[in-house]
Amino acid sequence: MSAGKKKNSILRRATEVLNFPALMAIPPRVQYGALPWRMRDGTLEILLLTSRGTGRWIIPKGWPHDNFSSAHSAAQEAYEEAGIRGPITSEPIGSYRYQKVRDEGATVDCVVYVHAMEVAQHLDDWPEKDQRQQKWFPRNAAAEAVSEPELRDLILAFQPLQSYS
Repeated sequence: MSAGKKKNSILRRATEVLNFPALMAIPPRVQYGALPWRMRDGTLEILLLTSRGTGRWIIPKGWPHDNFSSAHSAAQEAYEEAGIRGPITSEPIGSYRYQKVRDEGATVDCVVYVHAMEVAQHLDDWPEKDQRQQKWFPRNAAAEAVSEPELRDLILAFQPLQSYS
């Protein structure tokens, strides 16, 4: 057998044995987010903010912080992005997936584990104050304002009777 035919035979056998698409698949990157809420005149309201890149309505979220629990990471993102503090659920209330567009234009598949945060304090100053808009929405309007269908479903299903850390 010639060297060229032997090489083709080895490659053909490798593609039969190995699942290249599965080997090449990159698992989603994990982020933690906060679903900020309050009750106002008997109405559940959700605080949304704009993303820095596209200006779409989102919840505060970001990459895990070293040595922080998921709840603590979510609370830190809520402070940095929205200037809010309050009790937060120790366990996520749900998750959603989205495509993050990186600065260089590439997209990254992300899964966001969401903790509910009852907003108790809205600070006058925070790290990203001048980079985002924010607005309180009644629950249904908040669900309509976000782009991600799984986040929309999570907002609509949210019940503020959770255990907080």
